[in-house]
Amino acid sequence: MDTLPEKPGVYIYRDAKGDIIYVGKAVSLKHRVRSYFGAAAARDPKVNALMSRARELEYIATDSEVEALILESNLIKEHRPRYNVYLKDDKSYPYLKVTLKEQFPRVLITRRPAKDGSRYFGPYTRVGAVHETLRLLKRIFPLRTCKQKEPAARSRPCLNQHIRRCLGPCCDLVTPGEYRRVVDGVLLFLEGKQEKLLKELRQRMDMAAGNLDFERAAQIRDQLQAVEKVIEKQKIVSDDLEDRDVVAMARSRGESCVMVFFVRGGKLIGREHFVLDETESMKRAEVLYAFIKQYYLQVEFIPREVLVEDVPGDEIEVLERWLSGKRGARVYVSRPRRGEKKKLVDLAGRNALLVLEEVQAGRAARSDRLLQALAELARVVDLDAPPRRLECFDISNIQGAETVASMVVFEDGRPAPQQYRRFKIKTVSGPDDFASMREALGRRFSRGREERELIDSGRMSSRQAKFHRLPDLLVVDGGKGQLSSAVAALEEQGFTGIAACGLAKEEESLFLPGRPDPVRLPESSPALQVLQRLRDEAHRFAVTYHRQLRGKRNLKSMLEEIEGVGATRRRELLRAFGSVEKIKEAGLEELAAVPGMNRRAARAVLDFFND
Repeated sequence: MDTLPEKPGVYIYRDAKGDIIYVGKAVSLKHRVRSYFGAAAARDPKVNALMSRARELEYIATDSEVEALILESNLIKEHRPRYNVYLKDDKSYPYLKVTLKEQFPRVLITRRPAKDGSRYFGPYTRVGAVHETLRLLKRIFPLRTCKQKEPAARSRPCLNQHIRRCLGPCCDLVTPGEYRRVVDGVLLFLEGKQEKLLKELRQRMDMAAGNLDFERAAQIRDQLQAVEKVIEKQKIVSDDLEDRDVVAMARSRGESCVMVFFVRGGKLIGREHFVLDETESMKRAEVLYAFIKQYYLQVEFIPREVLVEDVPGDEIEVLERWLSGKRGARVYVSRPRRGEKKKLVDLAGRNALLVLEEVQAGRAARSDRLLQALAELARVVDLDAPPRRLECFDISNIQGAETVASMVVFEDGRPAPQQYRRFKIKTVSGPDDFASMREALGRRFSRGREERELIDSGRMSSRQAKFHRLPDLLVVDGGKGQLSSAVAALEEQGFTGIAACGLAKEEESLFLPGRPDPVRLPESSPALQVLQRLRDEAHRFAVTYHRQLRGKRNLKSMLEEIEGVGATRRRELLRAFGSVEKIKEAGLEELAAVPGMNRRAARAVLDFFND
């Protein structure tokens, strides 16, 4: 400990397996790490739990506390240590993306923000809110919605242009400058600067009317009215017309819900909430501080002021320096104690509590319904207890080509995606679903038996094993034939004690071994609904894998037709893009940047797909 530097940086605790279990930031690494061994730390349950598992300490020194804060946030996001608070599933939050690097930009929904010159707005916790915003943008702003990065030349405009939902860049009906003015309006709208947008729209409408272009003036008038309707629904919460975020939280039963209000130009234009687990041993200020570091690491727009319910007082200055650096202008982090700003923080806190109560009530109701469904399922298939682990298998192919099988797992009625598995069928030729099912199940249970033997002998840990856990109920997508193949595979591998059933798509009938007639459950049956969700998920997973393999095969065969693109270039294109659609969407510079390609070959690929 004495060798640690008295410099700012990040310290990392690892457990006996070498896994990162905690990442922390320090103004002085030496003093901060020493605090974990003091009397105050000994009274902290969280610190005690952490130190009981910690076996190794690493540190990374930085030049400043702001650099340490950024590094800490990035490491938490990458490694998700057990004892850090983090935004679960942050990589799956949807964003709105404005593709500013394109000559005629589009507005898309994406879950993978990247440093590609585009503007990103989000993250949104509700997918419905993103789609609703996108639909509103399409009504107000006539931007193109085609998938190509650059619109392909057309002799006639598309339907969207006819109904005035697109300006028609593919038919040269708009200049890049005119189109860009519409894009600027989209950016103002998404930034919450509607008043500025209204002013610009009025100026353009008056200019069009002055030039006797009454049709254009009428189109801008319609945009103006649509934006005004949106503004009417927004609540004025401050008279100073400032941009600010308001952050507050509520906590119950070990969970915290953090609410963020977005105030733009003095109006409340929206809100998002985030639920954080395992925060019961942390102070409110610590939870909010951990949230702010991760949340503002992701977002594109940072307002001039951030109002927070509470954060550690000695961290406000470093937060302000970090956020100011990201924004490119001064940002103030405030903890209001009275006045209108305090009322706004309290309002956010009350909304956080309402959302948390809804989340927990909804989860409890869903849990009760799942328990009822599994109990009913146990009665139907004659099990002694409700099945906790369900596995479903499905086969996907087209005329026997690229045949694959999927294995999907539900635990306690809920999907467990980390346990999904997929199989490429190796021994079956032609479209034989029965034989394919038998092969897939044979491989799954053979591997399961081997892993269980290795675990029992101490030669493998359960963490390394992928198939050692066995289902309480095996479900196959299909009828008697698929079920017979499943039962045969179980018998061959010595797992006759595992219950099995088949769910046929046509009439949603349930087939059970040894029963000549299927069981028909009512559509309202909770047990049937769980089986349907399980079967549909297995089908989706199998079809997705099949399409991947088919896409790679088609890509290779299509690229063989392009003059000047040999085997090496085909391999590099496949490695870089992975699908026909992505190569079709790629621009000249992107294609030319692929190893082994040049501008001439890239032009040949571009011309091939455009033709």
